[in-house]
Amino acid sequence: MKTLAEVDEAVEILSRTPALLDAWLIGLSQPWLDADEGEGTYDPVDVVAHLVHNEETDWLPRLELVLQHGEAQPFTPFERDAFRARFAGWPLERLVPRFSSVRRENLERLENLRTGTHPALGRVTVRQLLAGWVVHDLTHLAQIARVLAKRYTDTVGPWRAYLGVLGDRPR
Repeated sequence: MKTLAEVDEAVEILSRTPALLDAWLIGLSQPWLDADEGEGTYDPVDVVAHLVHNEETDWLPRLELVLQHGEAQPFTPFERDAFRARFAGWPLERLVPRFSSVRRENLERLENLRTGTHPALGRVTVRQLLAGWVVHDLTHLAQIARVLAKRYTDTVGPWRAYLGVLGDRPR
């Protein structure tokens, strides 16, 4: 069944994100962890806190809502920056294990596919929600790579023209 294969493929990415963040970020010096793209954007620690907040309050709760109510009950709107107050002062060494634990629990509960209603997007399928979850991870991994690379924007000299990751991309 194609849908089950798609779930398995999504889980391949979703299950690897915590280990990737752990290997990539834990132990980096503060200048790397403070890298962002300007006011109102995320640094790598913000990204991990955002991912934890999403994991605890957005992806699986929405999936469960779809499974319980289908399209009859819209999703609760997500506050994308609520992590700032919720995880204020949390170090990366606490955030990454939290993300890993919650992600593992969520993936263990991932099963049936149906539809639900998003407050802004309207009718959505669990397949779309799951794909959004995967692409959300990949978006933020790309964001971390971008902000880390931008620390060397001026240092790379003439190679800048060949390094697309140094282009401007907010959030």
